[in-house]
Amino acid sequence: MKLLFLSVIACALFAQEHPAPAPQPPAPAKAEPAKPKPATKSESLKYEVNWPSGLSLGEAILTSAPTPSLLNFAFQMDASIPGFSVSESVDSRATPEFCSVLLYKRGVRGSRKVDERTEFDQAKMTATRKTEGGGKSELSTPACAKDALAFLYFLRRELAAGRLPPQQKVYYGSAYAVSLKFTGTERIVVAGEALEAEKITASVKGPVTAATADLFFAKDAVRTPLLIRVPLKAGQFSLELIR
Repeated sequence: MKLLFLSVIACALFAQEHPAPAPQPPAPAKAEPAKPKPATKSESLKYEVNWPSGLSLGEAILTSAPTPSLLNFAFQMDASIPGFSVSESVDSRATPEFCSVLLYKRGVRGSRKVDERTEFDQAKMTATRKTEGGGKSELSTPACAKDALAFLYFLRRELAAGRLPPQQKVYYGSAYAVSLKFTGTERIVVAGEALEAEKITASVKGPVTAATADLFFAKDAVRTPLLIRVPLKAGQFSLELIR
């Protein structure tokens, strides 16, 4: 679960900074009103999941496909650790302000199947989690609650604007306390290319788990995530952007 959740967090931090449109002159009386622009642009990033020895375990892909009224995010990871495989497919829907509407995830973790959806009622400040087979639970949420994918896109937008969000709860089935710390600039090698990257340390604490990850972002206008390192008992796992 640590590897999965932190992989989602680290890979998904690429919400694009989208400046407000310049003022436009009034449209003719019969013209249709201009539609609002989405908060992020469509994008697809592919990562390689690596074992501590450097052996590739699989791949992860994260995409965004926004509409004028809804942000659509998706995450797919297929990885195989000796004796254990993980396949996770996640879909997220959020408002243009990154307030979650729906999180739907399904997949396989070893011998266990996962099929669940979390529906957010922002007005009532609740999140209802439903699992295959009839399981149901309800959580209280803060204003503009964010699931893992929505939060990660929101975070990248904030980083591009020179801001670091304070600690807050993020939802991925359960509620996780996520805190971030800027730890400087480091030169790293990604896909054979040496790049200057900003380093962020993320701490994640859930009901039964606690872990950290080092996230490296390109020093570009949209803070493209380049590399993620997740230290676990078996060693340091990593996800590297494939160019």
